[in-house]
Amino acid sequence: MNFGYRDDQLLIRDTVRDFVRTRIAPNAREWNEKGEFPMELLPELASLGLLGLAVPSEYGGAGLDMLTIALVMEELGAGDGSVALTLAAHNSLCIGHLLVAASDAQKRRWLPSLVSGKYLGAWALTEPGSGSDAIAVQSTAKNVGEGFVLNGTKQFITNASIAGFYVVSVGSSARKLSAFGVARGAEGIRPGKREDKMGLHASDTSQLILEECRVSADDLIGTEGRGFDDVKKVLDRGRIGIASLAIGLGRASLETAIAYAKERKQFGRAIAEFQMIQWKLAVARMELDAARLLVHRAAALVDAGKPFTIAASKAKLYASEAASRAANESLQVLGGYGYLRDYPVERHLRDARLMEIGEGTSEVQRIVISRDLIQASA
Repeated sequence: MNFGYRDDQLLIRDTVRDFVRTRIAPNAREWNEKGEFPMELLPELASLGLLGLAVPSEYGGAGLDMLTIALVMEELGAGDGSVALTLAAHNSLCIGHLLVAASDAQKRRWLPSLVSGKYLGAWALTEPGSGSDAIAVQSTAKNVGEGFVLNGTKQFITNASIAGFYVVSVGSSARKLSAFGVARGAEGIRPGKREDKMGLHASDTSQLILEECRVSADDLIGTEGRGFDDVKKVLDRGRIGIASLAIGLGRASLETAIAYAKERKQFGRAIAEFQMIQWKLAVARMELDAARLLVHRAAALVDAGKPFTIAASKAKLYASEAASRAANESLQVLGGYGYLRDYPVERHLRDARLMEIGEGTSEVQRIVISRDLIQASA
């Protein structure tokens, strides 16, 4: 493996890092306390290419490779998990599905507005009764000749109440999915209940309601009834982004803990001089560095056109859990101050916890990895 990065990758990473440190991180607490995504940020995000990370330049996007996207998502996660998750859902899921399965005409129809910041995108798969068993959706798409009629309720949809465009996956027959592109304001589609979450308060999570929602045949993305194959491809790539985001959250927590440990004095000296504190910091750094290697290996496989599903699951599993451990240990280093909102570590811990659930739980990742392991040994 080549463990180096190209100059252009480092330039993009550093540009995003500077933007995060000056524009996002200083406002993260305010945005999260307000509980709303800062829509006024969209033009700035678009100008940096952050609303079309993987979108080819012919559609107005940045056309970045997967490894560069991983570097970008880590920086965004280090600044604010809510902003990072909003962009992950927009880029990896909504736009990701279009890049996997949409026709050229559909891409030209939908991508420019998503990339330019005219509106955010959302990806609607999960339902109240179907999470990990994603293909067991109860929503329906009825073919009525000139188009389809969609009905059902989607649950835990990131950006649902603020998006201007949705990629909606519904059941077209028993355990078969079909995906459709639906614009906000179309008859029969509306946001439902907005969820009050443990963390990621500035990231919108809501239900999406479909009630006799009529779409044309031109809105069908991919092949009718074959949507689940596309969904799996979208999730595989999305897991690399979520893993990178998680590393950013863990890194931000650790950086806060290190700075605090060097300043905080107990028993006449800085607590950074105590071996117990040093070991907490060392283990967190080791695990985050190991997680980054797994993530970048998966991203490199994508860029090389090689199979990456298992590598993505390993990366997502390890990075999400390492981030939670890093945030938890960082909070412990800060002690009582870590439990206060005066420091960002308690927010990092709450935000990081979702990374073990979203885009395939840790349990699902273990299933994916173990199945491959057993089949390979056979």
